[in-house]
Amino acid sequence: MEEMNQTMVTYFIIKGISDVPQLQAPIFILVLFLYLMTLGGNMTIFHLVCQDPHLHTPMYFFLGNLSILDMSHTTVTSHRVLVNFISGHNSVSYVSYLLQFYIFVSLAANQLLILTAMSYDRYVAICNPLCYHMTMSRTVCVLLVIFCWVISFLESLPYLVLVAQYTCYRSNIINHFFCDVIPLLKLTCSDTTVFYILVFSESLFTILTPFMLTFISYVFIITAILRIRSSSGRRKAFYTCSSHLTVVILLYVSLTCQYIRPSAKDNLDENKMLSLFNTAIVPLLNPLIYSLKNKDVKSALKRKLITSKTLL
Repeated sequence: MEEMNQTMVTYFIIKGISDVPQLQAPIFILVLFLYLMTLGGNMTIFHLVCQDPHLHTPMYFFLGNLSILDMSHTTVTSHRVLVNFISGHNSVSYVSYLLQFYIFVSLAANQLLILTAMSYDRYVAICNPLCYHMTMSRTVCVLLVIFCWVISFLESLPYLVLVAQYTCYRSNIINHFFCDVIPLLKLTCSDTTVFYILVFSESLFTILTPFMLTFISYVFIITAILRIRSSSGRRKAFYTCSSHLTVVILLYVSLTCQYIRPSAKDNLDENKMLSLFNTAIVPLLNPLIYSLKNKDVKSALKRKLITSKTLL
């Protein structure tokens, strides 16, 4: 254990999910299993969206991007556990730590923006179906996705710049399994007031704004669905957005439990378990939700399986 008396650090030691030696192999197997399942599920969704003409619609275009984000998100976090076990070394350089933290925050912000774009797509499809193809044209969808990627990486830059100024730490041992910011802030000797002010102000854009836009979209969507006279029509309309709504609720609840709950900064061991759920379980559940609850994806998967059997 390397303790430092308020000195500069050049590397950090990642404790991992658990520091019990007997648990390292089971944890490695569990994380590897979840990682491979997440990659397999999201790659399947992405492949279907690209290859099946029936899925060449705005909603599935956004879904394909969400699959890329899920794969990237779990790779950025889970790879540290896998690499540390295989190499036997759990140290990471100061620059690598900041880079991974920056990418992690950017991808998380991008997820919220992509889900907001998907909620707008569902709003137009249900509340204004006659103008759907004109409103959600291919150009508009591409521009929305580019906007989400660019903005998410730009708005995360202030976090990186500010944290990079914290060069003095009481210890270089990080009580986490990936390069997150909360355990880093617990160790720094610098005043973190400005950082938390930045988090609060930027959260209005990165979290509150996407949440409110999604919430407002679903208020209009639910209102429009309730106006449909036939029960079968209401069921069909709600079915088209049930998968997206499930994913939105799952993501916002997991993020709230991980970062916004009162004890998020104090109980790091509990935070690690929530982080594992958010970074390994949620990306795995997303393709399952869309494949089990979405008839278009299930039909595309069946067509792909039939085609594969025919070729064999």
